[in-house]
Amino acid sequence: MNRFSLALCGFFTAALLAQQPNGAGVNPPWPAAQVVSPADLAKQLKGMDALILQVGFEKLYAVKHIPGSVYAGPASRDLEPLKKAVAGVPKDRQIVLYCGCCPWDHCPNMKPAYTLLKSLGYSRIKVMEIPTNFGADWVDKGYPVEGSAAK
Repeated sequence: MNRFSLALCGFFTAALLAQQPNGAGVNPPWPAAQVVSPADLAKQLKGMDALILQVGFEKLYAVKHIPGSVYAGPASRDLEPLKKAVAGVPKDRQIVLYCGCCPWDHCPNMKPAYTLLKSLGYSRIKVMEIPTNFGADWVDKGYPVEGSAAK
């Protein structure tokens, strides 16, 4: 194999690796006990005293989001909105993180959000596993929503 072939092989290998998912479901920093499904969270919403934080993209939040949830910015790009959202929140308060921008294995926002909250000393963090996206796994299931396009 000549140098050009080796270089080309290396290029394609790098390109394939770049396409591999590295989102929330790949080597997660949280234990399985901290993962909640959309169905379970929807059942617990009434009477739940948790801070629910959407750590995805603002446009998604504006259109439809979980009632009472707080927009905390896209954690993959900027952690400052998340820091502001939890400023003054007791370290032992239940916090639920969700995004729903894309399939769970590709979501870039959950790991940075969770890692930041752990580093700030929050001890009761749940992450909502959204297999496909917020629309398919929450909205289309008929779970409660609010926002500019909520019915």
